[in-house]
Amino acid sequence: MQHFIDVIIPVPLQKLFTYSITAAESNFLKVGMRVSVPFGKSKIYTGIVYKIHSEAPEVYEAKDIHQILDDTPIINEQQLRLWQWIASYYMCTLGDVMRAALPSAFILESETIISKNTQKKIDESILKDDEFLVFDALQFQSSLKIHDISNILGIKNALPIIKRLIEKEVILVEEEVYEKYKPKLVRYVRLHNSYTSEVDLHQLLDDLSRAPKQHKVIMTLFSLSASTKKPIKVADLTKASEASSSIIKALIDKGILEEYYIQTDRVEYEGDGNNEYTKRLNEYQDAALTEIKEAFKTQSVVLLHGVTSSGKTEVYVKLIEEALSRDEQVLYLLPEIALTTQLITRLQNYFGEQVSVFHSKYSTHERAEVWNNVLNNSHKAQVVLGARSSIFLPFNNLGLIIVDEEHEQSFKQFDPAPRYHARDTAIVLAHLYQAKTLLGSATPSLESYFNAKQHKYGLVEITKRYNNVLMPDMELVDIKDKHKRKKMKGHFSDRLIEEMTDALSEGFQVILFQNRRGFSPIVECNTCGHSPQCPNCDVSLTYHRYKNQLRCHYCGYVMAMQDNCMACGSPEIDSKGFGTEQIETEVKNLFPDYKVARMDLDTTRGKYGYEKIISALEQQEIDILVGTQMLTKGLDFRNVKLVGVMNADNMLNFPDFRAHERSFQLILQVAGRAGRTDQRGKVLIQSYNPHHNILQQVSTNDYLSMYNEQMDERYNFKYPPIYKQIKITLKHKDYLNVENASIWYAKSLRNAFGDYVLGPESPPVARIRNQFHKNILVKIPKKQSLAKTKEAITKINNSFLSIKDFRSVKVVLNVDNF
Repeated sequence: MQHFIDVIIPVPLQKLFTYSITAAESNFLKVGMRVSVPFGKSKIYTGIVYKIHSEAPEVYEAKDIHQILDDTPIINEQQLRLWQWIASYYMCTLGDVMRAALPSAFILESETIISKNTQKKIDESILKDDEFLVFDALQFQSSLKIHDISNILGIKNALPIIKRLIEKEVILVEEEVYEKYKPKLVRYVRLHNSYTSEVDLHQLLDDLSRAPKQHKVIMTLFSLSASTKKPIKVADLTKASEASSSIIKALIDKGILEEYYIQTDRVEYEGDGNNEYTKRLNEYQDAALTEIKEAFKTQSVVLLHGVTSSGKTEVYVKLIEEALSRDEQVLYLLPEIALTTQLITRLQNYFGEQVSVFHSKYSTHERAEVWNNVLNNSHKAQVVLGARSSIFLPFNNLGLIIVDEEHEQSFKQFDPAPRYHARDTAIVLAHLYQAKTLLGSATPSLESYFNAKQHKYGLVEITKRYNNVLMPDMELVDIKDKHKRKKMKGHFSDRLIEEMTDALSEGFQVILFQNRRGFSPIVECNTCGHSPQCPNCDVSLTYHRYKNQLRCHYCGYVMAMQDNCMACGSPEIDSKGFGTEQIETEVKNLFPDYKVARMDLDTTRGKYGYEKIISALEQQEIDILVGTQMLTKGLDFRNVKLVGVMNADNMLNFPDFRAHERSFQLILQVAGRAGRTDQRGKVLIQSYNPHHNILQQVSTNDYLSMYNEQMDERYNFKYPPIYKQIKITLKHKDYLNVENASIWYAKSLRNAFGDYVLGPESPPVARIRNQFHKNILVKIPKKQSLAKTKEAITKINNSFLSIKDFRSVKVVLNVDNF
């Protein structure tokens, strides 16, 4: 009897390929193991065994496999079921899902690039002869492809040797290694606790009267402490008192001064470092915890709607503790890992080494290690903290999934396929394990709140901030009126300058939010009106002053800033609109004595971009932080009193049916960064239209009004969550081709679905990277079968691809395109 296996290979093919195996291999192999297989004329891929059977393929002769790469499966049954669900729901192939799911160290192919591991000293004696040949070749070349290694060794299949070298950490695959960021520690100084009473203080000053330089240092410390609430840096004290560092060291040695460092540690320990304090819940958190547990008895998904700074994390921690006590694994999903270094520290303080972190900033080795720890149910991977890709990890005994900031757009994968939404996929994953899912947000997405209202999910609310801190005081500023009255300085109203002056003089920090990077989005000639455009995309170039260049934010095209108009040669070039860079420049002119920093895509490109800025803000080295929406992602800054939203209008007027919901979420989240301690925060929102409903709802923190108003619109115009949506995008470099193709596609869809098809329509930016785009939208009513709709679209898509003229047009299917 012949034996065969169906193999998933990381290529977007509709069907799986069948390979021939021997009887012995058939007994050894299990579903979920990796095998290396030949594909096409000369390529070798790593594939996953999907099915073991004895049915020969009818159309082609099955090739033999090259090699078995594992002793045990690296993917379990539930993972494969999740992969199948993703492939069918998001209309992609199992190969697409495999490429997204597995760390690249597991998917060796003939094109994989290998480089030497420079981070580790290699003991050459542990290498076998063939391994040493590869190691030696890498001494002379920075990188090699797998077929190069095959040539060096004179063998056809080098994958097993490469696998051994990866395990011995001699080589790296494709990615660079990210070391852990260590914040620069700043030395601070304060008077020792034993001199807090007035009597002790007088005694100290009398004692120091014989040491005038030390006396002067103490007096300078008093005057600095009186003028600012910030901690006093050793460097500042040395400078102000004109003392040498040896004098300050003498005072520290005597126990008069005490030196300390501010770290990026988020958990503020009280007293003797016993962290029980931080785990004690207040009555609102306690009530919420009880309600969540009650809801979990009847519902598998619960939505926790807690206002910003209500202490949702502490509630999560209690639920994680309970899951761990039942020996269950926990997955904690975050929208963006780079911004949540704080949470890693906090969870590691609670759960020690049981916490593992999984995201794309980690090296291949680190990700492969976390994968194996999760697979083997290791003690080190009981709590996995990760970005959206961590839903693919091979859990054994998953008991709880927490999706924090569930409304966040970054949970949706846009390119490449699979275009999945991590929140929805997490709910399916939990269902496969009979686990519970908790969605948390201060501004839930309409979809989740709608499901909670329909009783599909449980709903628990926390309406008070932790320690009963007051919600920030919101104020709307009419900049149209301020312009008329000449009360604007650049882009700052007199109210904003006034509030910033007050907050800064009291020693607090300020955050300014502007949802556009660069200096100004449009550069225009005052004489002829010409504006420089990107040659590859249909957008005007944005002016970036720090590099004096014009850049396209879609394809990265760059040109030097022009002194004269390119069309008419006039030197009168003016910039319209404003971005974070211009705000930063204006702030520096308005407040020259304070330290200003900017946090956007340009300043956080470096490996540790985020961490550097966040730790500097925490160590109070920054007084004013200007930033884009990166600022909104659940950060917890203790000393920020004022948040200014520079212009709320450009978000509200965006051509998207979710624009109002997003604006509400964004402004409320950024406002939540203000006043997170006993000092009440202040939020100023500048707008040309302060009477806009969304802004009124934000200013009163009225989520329900926003929800009801937006849901009415969604009902009327048949948008999600009332109707489901599939967006089909066609791309091609020839406009006529994509135009004809999209008309054919839309016509075919209309024959099947009638009026529920919108388009074809060009998006606001119709050409990106020299490709013209056309969008078609299919709306699916509740009563219509989603599976049958997708089947019909797949048939139309296959017919479309079989037409010779349209074959070169790229089609992107995006299910639930939010």
